[in-house]
Amino acid sequence: MKRPRDVRDHRHMDTTRTDKEWREQLTPEQYEVLRRKGTERAFTGEYVHTEDEGIYRCAGCGAELFGSDTKFDSGTGWPSFTEPSVAANVELHRDLSHFMIRTEVTCRRCGGHLGHVFDDGPAPTGKRYCINSCSLQLDREAAASG
Repeated sequence: MKRPRDVRDHRHMDTTRTDKEWREQLTPEQYEVLRRKGTERAFTGEYVHTEDEGIYRCAGCGAELFGSDTKFDSGTGWPSFTEPSVAANVELHRDLSHFMIRTEVTCRRCGGHLGHVFDDGPAPTGKRYCINSCSLQLDREAAASG
């Protein structure tokens, strides 16, 4: 079983960006999800059915989040992963919105909303990191160089 690397690299903190700067950098959909904790519609995201190899990075700051080797088809309409590739690059927060109790997943580097994690995933972790496609950017070159 491959375990996430525990790498702490906070040299590129992007939390000091202004709202105007975020709006200029991100698409309207990315801004809604990453900065306002929105959710893209199920089965509409770019990476729902993608099977390409590579590293999924935060669309807001480029932090390494998930490897394609942990991606699986959960049938939920969003890209799903069993675990982060770098555990220190994600943070988990209790989310009580929408009359539910969930665990929100955010990027540690820029604070961007990624999605939620659930305890109904496959072995070996039993976790399902359900992540919005627009919060991610697939780095296919990382697979070729890795």
